[in-house]
Amino acid sequence: MFKVASTSTVGGRRAELVLPHGAVQTPVFMPVGTAATVKAVEQGVLERIGTVARPTSQKRDAGHPEFGSDVGRGAEIILANTYHLYLRPGHELIRRAGGVHRFMSWERPMLTDSGGFQVFSLAKLRKITADGVEFRSHLDGSKHFFSPEHSMAVQIALGADIMMVFDECVETPATWERTRDSMALTHAWAERSKQYWVEHRGEVPWQAQVSEARPVEMRDARCERFEGKHQALFGIVQGGMYADLRRESALRLVEMDLPGYAIGGLAVGEPREVTREMIARTLEYLPKDKPRYVMGVGYPDEIEEYARMGVDMMDCVLPTRAGRHGLVFVREDPKDRRSAVVRLNVKKLDNAEDQRPLDEGCACMVCKRYTRAYLRHLVSSGEQLGATLNSIHNLSFYLETMESVRGDLSGAL
Repeated sequence: MFKVASTSTVGGRRAELVLPHGAVQTPVFMPVGTAATVKAVEQGVLERIGTVARPTSQKRDAGHPEFGSDVGRGAEIILANTYHLYLRPGHELIRRAGGVHRFMSWERPMLTDSGGFQVFSLAKLRKITADGVEFRSHLDGSKHFFSPEHSMAVQIALGADIMMVFDECVETPATWERTRDSMALTHAWAERSKQYWVEHRGEVPWQAQVSEARPVEMRDARCERFEGKHQALFGIVQGGMYADLRRESALRLVEMDLPGYAIGGLAVGEPREVTREMIARTLEYLPKDKPRYVMGVGYPDEIEEYARMGVDMMDCVLPTRAGRHGLVFVREDPKDRRSAVVRLNVKKLDNAEDQRPLDEGCACMVCKRYTRAYLRHLVSSGEQLGATLNSIHNLSFYLETMESVRGDLSGAL
């Protein structure tokens, strides 16, 4: 269920997305847990980061009591990667473990991508046909084949709340003709993905657990929670950097009447203004009553901009990847949480004796306890704790940014 509470004059909207494993307040940033782990950050920490104490009177959105339980509740939804989990440890192993939620001890909502982008990245190790993609593993060179049906089967075995159609992501730059042909393949694969999903969605691991515990006396709260529920399948709009193809792709996918829609194939090297234009052009043709997801973006100021344009969901590896390399995000004016975003290189020598936190206005567990000097020491020494603490701060910063946007949109007319 997706319910919009309010919409701004420029298209941003405050909504709630209800999934089998819980409700998600949108617009939302989703941390990326590629191999069933958000790198260097433990699941219990993910559930707590970004928490900001608020007066009781502010704990629900004015005029919309059903929306926005306690704000800043940590990461409400995270991603896992189909390609990587298929190769290691294997989707059937995860199915036997009860699905990716049980496997990694995460009871909140999850989304899995289709594996299409990762296969796209293996340019020298793949061969694309109308049937699917043959590729070699980046781990050991073994040969594999992903069809739309196989991608769906793997994602059903993983059991995330949201799964993505199998698509092809075209390279940038690419000609209009090459992009059109790639888009046509994506549309055909989306039809096949939907067909397989409709026929097999009852095979999700947590649905199977309900069936196994069918007698009333054997049911537990978990069984009751998932009975009659299944995964949602999102389409992926492609079309490269061509507005006419983006429009055609959006309209074609909307005809398939899927539960949600993503905008893919962006943030792959094009200028930011082009990314913005493609998002804006595509949003015009996506349903107003379904979630809209832009894949693989971006810096904190970007996700804020796109959320205010009407994007409901975004993800990116940047907070943790940057953190592992000593790059953190802070506010130009720590007292003004809407001031410009500044990129701070913790490794710089001028932080060696700086006893301030990363961001004096940040309420995250890292800024409350550790100094820039100590964090620089950890990163310079190659200590793993440095990567963890920087990643926690960056994720908290992203979640705080989205919380601020949701707060503004809650009062929108």
